[in-house]
Amino acid sequence: MDTSKNPLMFDHEASPQKDLNVNKPVLTFVDVSSPETVTVILPIPPRRLSPNCSFATRGGRFAKMAATRKYRTLAKEAVEAACVESGPWERAVATVTFYWPDNRRRDEDNAVASLKAAYDGLVEAGLVVDDDSRHLRREMPIFAVDKAHPRVEMVIERREE
Repeated sequence: MDTSKNPLMFDHEASPQKDLNVNKPVLTFVDVSSPETVTVILPIPPRRLSPNCSFATRGGRFAKMAATRKYRTLAKEAVEAACVESGPWERAVATVTFYWPDNRRRDEDNAVASLKAAYDGLVEAGLVVDDDSRHLRREMPIFAVDKAHPRVEMVIERREE
C-alpha cells in the first residue's frame, strides 16, 4: 500500500494498545478502483473496549468512556479525511481485518464488539445512515499477523438498495 499519495501516515512507532491518542495520525484512503469503497486503518482497539474487560469501579467506567470517545473520534476523523462526497450511504457492507502482533487464539465475537466505537464514528462522520443491521452489514472478521504493524483495516463498501 502506497502511503506517499496520502497526507495522513500510519504511525507505526506508536503503541496504540497502551496509548490511544486522538492526535496520532491514521491512514485512510478511498479505493481508486471503486469510488464506493472506503478503507480506514486504525490501531488495534484498546483492551478497555473489549466486552470481557471489567469496569466495576467508577474510575474503570470513566476510563472505558474515555477510550470509547477517543476510538470513535479516530474513526470519524479518518472518514472525514477521505472526503467521501456520496454519503451518507443507505446500505453498506463492512469487512474488517485484524492484524495482530502475535498468533494467539482470539474470540471473533469479542473482536467485533470492540469495534462498536469505530462503527459509531463512521455514522458520526456521515458515511453511513446508521450502524444497525439494516444499513450496515458486518462480515465476520479476518485475523492475520503483522508483528511490526498491528492494526485494524476496515473496508466499507456501498451497496445498492
